[in-house]
Amino acid sequence: MSRPKSDFEALREDLHRVYDGDPWHGSSITTVLKGIDADAAALRNIPRGHTIWEIVLHMTAWTHEVASRVRGSAPKSPPEDWPTPDVGGGKAAWRSAQGDLAAAHKELEAVVDSLEPDDLLRWIGDQRDPSLGAGVTVGTLIRGLLQHHTYHEGQIALLKRAVDTFHPGRRKA
Repeated sequence: MSRPKSDFEALREDLHRVYDGDPWHGSSITTVLKGIDADAAALRNIPRGHTIWEIVLHMTAWTHEVASRVRGSAPKSPPEDWPTPDVGGGKAAWRSAQGDLAAAHKELEAVVDSLEPDDLLRWIGDQRDPSLGAGVTVGTLIRGLLQHHTYHEGQIALLKRAVDTFHPGRRKA
């Protein structure tokens, strides 16, 4: 990629890099998800912890919510913050979950591409509510989603390593 000409352009590039590019922190989300099959995605390696599949669905829900807010909708929690995976659907359902995350990310990139640089300064919600992610600017909201996704990407990477360590031979693409 070429050198960004503005902070707005840099934000757009970061949005792409974190999902399917070359982020400075390490692997992209798509790279971390490579090689994880439905069985591995559904494993609960940490009691009361989330599975890879649950994390992917959570990331998808918040990507849709951020896109909605950037388009001008009032802030709210996603209808299902931590949706239940369709593990009975096996490979097809896992592929669908990954495809839904890709589609949500593509939708968000399109919404951000439609913005003008000054739109990043527009406020989302009038009162600060950290749990809801409200009372911040559009730019802060988008950067917050990047932080959110990077956090969960790290969780996925650790859970993927746990599958390899504690269930050798189980993780297959």
